[in-house]
Amino acid sequence: MQWMLLAVQAATLGATNYAVDAPMAPPAAPASFADEFAAKKVDQSIWRFDTSRNAAGWYNNEKQYYAADRPENTRIEDGVLVIEARREPLSKATFPDWGGQAYSSAKLVTRQTLGYGFYEVRAKLPCGRGAWPAIWMVPEDASWPAGGEIDIMEMVGWDPNVIHATLHSGAFNHRLGTQRGAQKRVATACTAFHNYQLDWRPDSITIGVDGRAYMRVANDQSGGAAAWPFTRPYPLILNLAVGGDWGGAKGIDDRSFPQRMAVDYVRYWKHGN
Repeated sequence: MQWMLLAVQAATLGATNYAVDAPMAPPAAPASFADEFAAKKVDQSIWRFDTSRNAAGWYNNEKQYYAADRPENTRIEDGVLVIEARREPLSKATFPDWGGQAYSSAKLVTRQTLGYGFYEVRAKLPCGRGAWPAIWMVPEDASWPAGGEIDIMEMVGWDPNVIHATLHSGAFNHRLGTQRGAQKRVATACTAFHNYQLDWRPDSITIGVDGRAYMRVANDQSGGAAAWPFTRPYPLILNLAVGGDWGGAKGIDDRSFPQRMAVDYVRYWKHGN
């Protein structure tokens, strides 16, 4: 979601041009990296809170303030990570980096970068209008879109139960109208947990849900890194944005807040060297 958009592009972030229907399943071996959220609090040796743009404002004209380690916005309940977006008054007296936002939420980023492998994040999504949950990956030391972005799951609350998988690169991104991706309706995305999955390989990226792939993009285009920058590890990101050019394209229903994104676990199986 790390892009600057024009309002007319608000409905074009997703893509439907790389749809596929195929089985996909996690490896049988133990995961190489995992958080089962069995502790009482977020393990900050695994995750960090990204608050870097609170004062300046977040990308896409999003409306949230991302709080750091605040239980109202991030907590573990019965083995489940809860990221909660709230409509509430904030101030610089309490939050010195506050940028005038009327909503609070949280954004968690793995401290470890993760590369080729199979990923599975079991989550239940919020469906209030204005909510914009995401499970995604982007490098933090490269400009967008040249560094690449892998959107494992995005959903906007004004179009509930429709999940999106999208790739962005220098040559293939929404600003050019060339983004690559697919979407799928998951009827119980907001009422039940589902397994959101990524299989990242040197020659392809496949994204699916509950053991069925619905997007696959092959590394078969000319252009080098502009077409395929997905050759080095990225951190994994979990966040719940509010509003923005896509998430807020049909407004924000304040009556629906607070909204929660619940994550049962995060697991990653590294592919070979």
